Amino acid sequence: MSTTDGNTPVSMAQVNLVGLRTIMRREIARIMRIWAQTLLPPAMTISLYFIIFGSLIGSRIGDMGGFDYMQFIVPGLIMMSVIQNSYGNIVSSFFGAKFGHHIEELLISPLPNWVILAGYITGSMFRGLLVGAVVTLVALLFTKLHVHSWVITVSVVVLTSMVFSLAGLINAIYAQKFDDITIVPTFVLTPLTYLGGVFYSVSLLPPFWKAFSSINPILYMVNAFRYGMLGVSDVPLLPAFAIILVFVVLLSGVCLYLLHKGVGLRS
Repeated sequence: MSTTDGNTPVSMAQVNLVGLRTIMRREIARIMRIWAQTLLPPAMTISLYFIIFGSLIGSRIGDMGGFDYMQFIVPGLIMMSVIQNSYGNIVSSFFGAKFGHHIEELLISPLPNWVILAGYITGSMFRGLLVGAVVTLVALLFTKLHVHSWVITVSVVVLTSMVFSLAGLINAIYAQKFDDITIVPTFVLTPLTYLGGVFYSVSLLPPFWKAFSSINPILYMVNAFRYGMLGVSDVPLLPAFAIILVFVVLLSGVCLYLLHKGVGLRS
């Protein structure tokens, strides 16, 4: 128990709740304050994808997986936006806190590491899911959407957003300069996303590349989300869920360990 200036007892649970809400509100306010940078660019980019890949190229491709090409790529494009924005938000926000040297205020506060982690992750997921919603609205301008299973769709997109928020935090913790926060998105995240079945079905690939794609975790996330929306998938649903959950648990443990040890934060 702790006390306020008026000697009124305050439990640690209340302190943690206030701290969590404060971090979340700051992160969400930051996102909404620069909405022209966080929401408009993804909407414009996805519109170009729909125009070029969906309308122009898609009309020549025809059906894929029992759906017209425009409908087939919608889940992949939504998931790609969620992944990129969940990852990018926390990388820039947390590294900015390191660069501005105000992350130390959180580290010396009575807040446990899990509260700090939850606050940043929630803010990052908010941006990822908000951009995903914007992309979905844009998609409705180009094609009709039918959700096969709301439970699967929502659970997959939320868990995937959490995975890449956690991964982004690890990147931000180890980053020493601004160039370090662009290496992973450019050379790892983007290739894995494009090779994760966003624009095609892996059933069309030759055996070697199909086997190579099977080690890409984003393939399972995209296809699980596609199953939730369209009812079709190139991979079994249960293994896809298991892979996502394993990454959530593993990356959460890594993040908590790094925060506890102060790696890249107390030097």
